[in-house]
Amino acid sequence: MSALTIYSDEQPQQPLWQSRDGEQIRRQLEQVGVRFERWQADRELGDDPQPEAVIAAYQHAIDRLVAEKGYQSWDVIAMRPDHPQREALRQKFLSEHTHGEDEVRFFVEGAGLFCLHLNQRVYQILCEKNDLISVPAHTPHWFDMGAAPHFTAIRVFDNPEGWIAQFTGDPIAGAFPRLD
Repeated sequence: MSALTIYSDEQPQQPLWQSRDGEQIRRQLEQVGVRFERWQADRELGDDPQPEAVIAAYQHAIDRLVAEKGYQSWDVIAMRPDHPQREALRQKFLSEHTHGEDEVRFFVEGAGLFCLHLNQRVYQILCEKNDLISVPAHTPHWFDMGAAPHFTAIRVFDNPEGWIAQFTGDPIAGAFPRLD
């Protein structure tokens, strides 16, 4: 189940606010300019969905985002516990960074933890199946896929070259809880 935990950026041991209610999560994130939605596929995708089937199942929702925000490209990424570079990729994403474009992810299956550093707060969003998150451009954040990652996600981009990160050098991510 999706979850949002908000911390002071100086108190990683003491949550200020927590919820697993999708509507409450949406409202809290909306206040800081973060889009959070729940999408539904128009067909069953099975346990190991192929990229073409994933795109076809969600094309209607992707088209809506493209029309609204002018995104230029999208793809599907899948990560499994047996991926040979899982630990190196996890470490890379665990460093606080920003992007010059929105970071838009929709979780088709599995889970991941987005952590946003905004207004002296850290917003930890556990995204699971059917969750869409759009982190605005230039928002300091990090992502934890866990030690045994398992997810399939649609990535939507402004930039046809895809994911380009600018690392902040701030060690804050190491102070906060990680995905089990």
